[in-house]
Amino acid sequence: MSTFTVPGWQVEMLNDVNGQRAGAGLGALTLCPRLDLAAAGHSDDQAATNRLSHVGSNGSGLGQRANAAGYLGWTTLGENIGEGFTTVDSVMAAWMDSPDHRANILGAAFTNVGFGESTSSSGLWFWTQDFGVDGAC
Repeated sequence: MSTFTVPGWQVEMLNDVNGQRAGAGLGALTLCPRLDLAAAGHSDDQAATNRLSHVGSNGSGLGQRANAAGYLGWTTLGENIGEGFTTVDSVMAAWMDSPDHRANILGAAFTNVGFGESTSSSGLWFWTQDFGVDGAC
């Protein structure tokens, strides 16, 4: 079994997500290495192309990116993206203030999550949260 090292910012984000979920009476999400791979790749792509979009520069959608990362067998997916925020606290506050993003964070069906963060050559930060159910972590 390979080792999955979790960066400190991801621990902070997972704790924040799960704190929000606990406050809403929901169970905690599990950090999934394969969703991390999908989210990190999408953040890197957004930073490389300097554009915020749920569609990858190659035309990929979340389902395609999750499958390519090995998160196979999923039944439901969700994604939050953000740009310009320089801390976990600031991007999480923005997502919780947005009804659609908040709905993903508090999605009762979700069981797994992965996170990505990347900075463009101009210094603009891009963030991704990928949520899933029933996929192989």
